[in-house]
Amino acid sequence: MEHIDNIVFGDNQFFGINHMSQEKAQQLAEQFFDIKNIFKVYQYVFDAGVNAVMLNSNDRAKEICEHFRLNSSSYPSLNWYPSIPYPHKYANLVAEKGIFPAINEVLFKDNSARKVMGMITKGSTAVLTKDAIKLMQLLIDVEMKMFIGLDIKVVFLQNIITDLILGYDQRDIFYEYCEYIRKKYKALPGLITQNMPFLKKKFQEWGIKGVVICSSYNKIGYLMSPDRDSYILATENNNPSDYQLMAMSTLASGAIPAKEAYEFINQQKLQSVVFGASSKKNIDETVGLIKI
Repeated sequence: MEHIDNIVFGDNQFFGINHMSQEKAQQLAEQFFDIKNIFKVYQYVFDAGVNAVMLNSNDRAKEICEHFRLNSSSYPSLNWYPSIPYPHKYANLVAEKGIFPAINEVLFKDNSARKVMGMITKGSTAVLTKDAIKLMQLLIDVEMKMFIGLDIKVVFLQNIITDLILGYDQRDIFYEYCEYIRKKYKALPGLITQNMPFLKKKFQEWGIKGVVICSSYNKIGYLMSPDRDSYILATENNNPSDYQLMAMSTLASGAIPAKEAYEFINQQKLQSVVFGASSKKNIDETVGLIKI
């Protein structure tokens, strides 16, 4: 399995997301209302030596992707880690339009007649045969459209979807997802979860290997189910050629000082860390502290 980047830069701060403070979230949303401020932060990241970006497939991400696509010569070695789908987008669409208009909006908006016919053929088969696998592939293609032309390293399935499928014990959907990402996008399949030990255990039982698992991982056990010790044990017993493990929420949304947080993270047998920051000072400090 191709090795993932040790440090990946995340995007929550760009979209006003902070799990501990609504006030901080609002400040971030205002700061990055002007997309030029987003590109300024990305430049701080690249200057610090990080060449890997995780990006949720929300509406603003389209503009970000388009910028990097149009200026690809300025970013020759940038690896992308898309995270799909963006669940709030679907929830808002359904609430606003209803389920069937929402499906129409998601599947057929901004597609050429030829693409629509291809989707209808594939989608009709999915509906008629109740084939969840084909429908899943169709939705992946819709979500991934904005990333076409970028160097995609890993495609992550968001935790709200991962953990739902895991809860229903659906081995085949996971298997087909992983195969589709490898074959169609020539990328590593990734899964974001809030229960890494259980997901890893089930994948071992099912014989699904060669995937990247991203989960919260921090000193105080924040968003780590069932508990921190289970994560440490699962990490110590991990074979990176089967499962590469990526840590997120390493600062527990600001509850742990950076130095203390990464002293703990650096002791773990992790392959990667994804972090978010909005200032040059914090970016440089974080990059300097990560030693995995």
